Amino acid sequence: MRALICEEYGSPPKLTRGQIPDPAPGPGEAKLAVEAVGLGYFDSVLLRGMYQEKPPLPMIPGRECCGTVVALGAGTDPTLLGRRVAAIAFTGCMAEYAIVRISDTVPLPRRMPATIGAAFLSAYATMLYALTNCGHQRAGETLLVLGASGTLGMAAIDLGRALGGRVIAAASTPAKREAARMRGAEATVDYTAHDWRDRLRDLAPSGVDIVVDPVGGSYSEPAFRHLAPNGRHLVLGFTAGEIPRLPLNLPLLKRANLVGVDWGGFAQQEPNVNAALLARLGEMLTIGSLTPSPSRTYTVATFGQAIEDLVARRSIGKPVVVLEDL
Repeated sequence: MRALICEEYGSPPKLTRGQIPDPAPGPGEAKLAVEAVGLGYFDSVLLRGMYQEKPPLPMIPGRECCGTVVALGAGTDPTLLGRRVAAIAFTGCMAEYAIVRISDTVPLPRRMPATIGAAFLSAYATMLYALTNCGHQRAGETLLVLGASGTLGMAAIDLGRALGGRVIAAASTPAKREAARMRGAEATVDYTAHDWRDRLRDLAPSGVDIVVDPVGGSYSEPAFRHLAPNGRHLVLGFTAGEIPRLPLNLPLLKRANLVGVDWGGFAQQEPNVNAALLARLGEMLTIGSLTPSPSRTYTVATFGQAIEDLVARRSIGKPVVVLEDL
């Protein structure tokens, strides 16, 4: 099969197109004919050699994809054959075929474009877990979403609204704030402005109930300080490049909670609960409660540019690579 192969980690990584043997699914697995691949922060970190686990080289990148089930391993449901799904794999999606666990797939509506199907699963599963299992969001609550134009931020806006919340989106540029507003944020704030906390007080005088924070850096503490009593600050990552420090008297004084969100760890340790979460996500998608969308679409030839755009935080939403030129 045809594949994009990483031969060396780095900035940029050494990538080549080549032919490798077709993979075969094992027990509980499916073989997908891949249509498109969604890229995220994980992919950029892995390819630069900065992730805590480094798969042996050569390696096929790509964690998330959309495709059609063309073969099944032992112990699987034969009715899945021919079904179109979104799927998660640690690596291996930037290829003509990919092997994924059935438990890491969600069925897609037949008419959903591949560029949408490849863009939503990891971000939306992470965010549904964050808002429901970790943040215990209730209808009518106010959410502050940091990095609102990013992959997780856009998912937070979409899901936060679907769960009955009011969303305030924080982003650094007018274009990013407009994208968040178009996604459904009720209000936006420029969190790079020196007076952004004043703007936040105007929008939520009593504080916010949930902070969605995939950014870290200098933005985390001011956001935490604006939590309402019993508020929840959800920590999802540090795209700002800096892990912040938080005075531990703040959770005490504010009666607020700091909650770490690791959907990947949760999915591994509680597979049955995660299966129910993915089933709920699939239902929300099917009935139209959610409207995931990609940002810019790339080709295999411009895969490196997609990674550069992620690193430079130029992306709005989730970049998607179509494999037509593989």
